Parts: sequence; structure tokens; C-alpha cells
Amino acid sequence: MSSPTTTPSATAAVTRAEYCVIACAEAWRDNGEVLASPMGLVPSFGARLAKRTFSPDLLLTDGEAMLVGLDGSAEGWLPYRRHLTMVTGGRRHVMMGASQIDRFGNQNISCIGDWAQPARQLLGVRGAPVNTLNNPVSYWIPKHSTRVFVERVDMVSGVGYDRAEAAGVTRFHRLPRVVSDLGVFDFSGPDHAMHLVSLHPGVTVEQLRAATGFELDIPQEVPYTREPTPQELRLIREVIDPKGLRDREVRV
Repeated sequence: MSSPTTTPSATAAVTRAEYCVIACAEAWRDNGEVLASPMGLVPSFGARLAKRTFSPDLLLTDGEAMLVGLDGSAEGWLPYRRHLTMVTGGRRHVMMGASQIDRFGNQNISCIGDWAQPARQLLGVRGAPVNTLNNPVSYWIPKHSTRVFVERVDMVSGVGYDRAEAAGVTRFHRLPRVVSDLGVFDFSGPDHAMHLVSLHPGVTVEQLRAATGFELDIPQEVPYTREPTPQELRLIREVIDPKGLRDREVRV
């Protein structure tokens, strides 16, 4: 009897983009029944992977007004008023982007340069202040560089640990994860400074330091981001993102 054949997609080496999907999915591990609000392709794939595997209670949304199932079909209505109730009660975990982020998690998506006369106008603060003060917020940064990981953000949109503590608004404030194309970070360093959790395979500490505009808290023994299981890899490649769109967001 001949042995079963294996498709090339199942045996190809794990890509950097796939490690990023795994790292984003891990941000929602053990979250329970909360609304996952991913912003960006890789975080969206991560949220869907988490729900299909180790976080089945996650709620997914179409980004507008509906709760959706794994296949994208509508499962319920999510009016804006109900959405805001979830936000202000800590029942949502957002993964936002960042044009700049500093060592304490202050995020900027508003402008680059002096606020009075910026060199570049970006999105504006949008919902970042409310998000960061009322429910867990993680960040996804597809291109790790000193232009993004800065000593001091030009304008605070999302609130970091130092500012939340200074203002006394820490009840729901929590920044669980930052995921970039180089590694995974949290804020367990001294005074809630950014701490390296893991490097993606193929990335060195020296490469990470050179791409970061402030001193990271780095452990003596640095682990690598975990490998996807065969089931997770199949889901990413064949079910969640069969068109390979993840590779457009993470280019190595």
C-alpha cells in the first residue's frame, strides 16, 4: 500500500508571518468570553486561530455591527451602544496598530512631529484613549524599527502604564502584548517597562536592539516564539488564510 501524499503547503518551513500569527493568537489565550477586536490582517488571522483552537469562547465581529462565526456568517447583532458597554466594562481585548510606541506603552497614531505643526498628519487619536483606559489593548507592529519604537512618542493616543498610573486610572488599564515582526513583548520590566518575551526564530538580540529606539528589558536567556502545531499550521495555510495574505503584511 502506498503511503499518503503530503501537500507542499503542509511541509514548507514555518514563515515569519506564521510565527506572527501564532504570537497574535496567544494574546487572546485564556481571555474567556470577550470581544476580540483585531486591527490588521495578521491580528485578524490570530484571533480566528485562537477561537478555532485554544480560546473557543472568544467573540468575533465583522468590524461593523455583527457578531460572526468561524465562517464569517452573522450570529448576532452588535449595536454601537452594546459595543460601548463592552468597552467600558473591560469585556473587549483590542489589538491596535501603532505609528510610535515607547517603553511604557504610550502609543501614537495621530501625528509625527510637533503637535502645533506636525510633519505628518496620521489617523488622529480615534478611540485609543478610551480603549486603553477601559479594556485590555495589545499592539501589532508589522515593521519593527527605531521610527516606531521610540524613546518618547510625539503625541499620546493610547495611554501607557506611566501615564495611567500618574492619572490614577488603572482599574481596567492593561497592555498584555506587543507583537512585531521581530518578537513578542510585554510590560513586565522595571516600572512596567517593555520586556522581551520571545524572539521569532531567525532574529537575534543584536538585530532587535538595533531596531529599537530605547533600552529594552531583555532576559539573560531569551526564548523563541513557539512553533505552531501541525493543526495550527494547517488551519493558517488551508482554512484561515489560503491566499497567503499574511506574507503581504510581514515581509522578510
